Amino acid sequence: MLAARSLSVGYGTRRVIEDLDLELPGGRMVSILGPNGCGKSTLLRALGRLLPPARGTVALDGQDLRRYGARALARRLAILPQSPLAPEGILVGDLVRRGRLPWRGVLSPWRAADQAACEAALQAVRLDDLADRPLDELSGGQRQRAWIALVLAQSTPLLLLDEPTTFLDLVHQIEVLSLLRHRNLETGLTVVSVLHDLNLAGRFSDLVVLLGPRGIVAIGPPREVLTAPNLRAAFALEADIHRDPRTGTPLVIPH
Repeated sequence: MLAARSLSVGYGTRRVIEDLDLELPGGRMVSILGPNGCGKSTLLRALGRLLPPARGTVALDGQDLRRYGARALARRLAILPQSPLAPEGILVGDLVRRGRLPWRGVLSPWRAADQAACEAALQAVRLDDLADRPLDELSGGQRQRAWIALVLAQSTPLLLLDEPTTFLDLVHQIEVLSLLRHRNLETGLTVVSVLHDLNLAGRFSDLVVLLGPRGIVAIGPPREVLTAPNLRAAFALEADIHRDPRTGTPLVIPH
């Protein structure tokens, strides 16, 4: 379980999140939704210890994140920020191999388990044939899939992903979210993602956290959160909500 208690986070003197309480159970696909500027990425950064709380705590399995050592935490959670940076000229395979750093000492030899984790991650995002290509020669969508392969290679039970479908066309968005759902169902992987597409969030999530300008609007299963009153409160959006005929999940149709 990942939990925030009385969490306040911001930048300098500006508070973006104020006195937020949140519990995210393990083994679920969680989507964080909300309008631009409501604090989605800020919340994710705080949950991943990239941004220290101004007040309150974030705990993983009951232990304050501040009590974890860097390597111990990196073995428990992997975080993919919105605009990750890589050294110029790095190869795709070398980028993905960096996901194994938490599991290896400075002088540790490269093991068969490390190689297998990297190969499986590249295959999962369909980039195994591009492992020897420079990252900066790839399209935006391919680069995003390479970063996702890195966090998969890290082999943690928890992923925090900030807009993982950025730069991806619709087909690849569905492929990536289907891959994460498959990992979730197969291994119990917990995935917490910031998303913008309400319908994809409704389709692939067990739990939705809907933020608005004044904090949390609703938390719960998609069918309970993606309602017309909640979308009006969060986005000032008027919409009709229907049942997707294929998946049975909420289908949002804006006015």
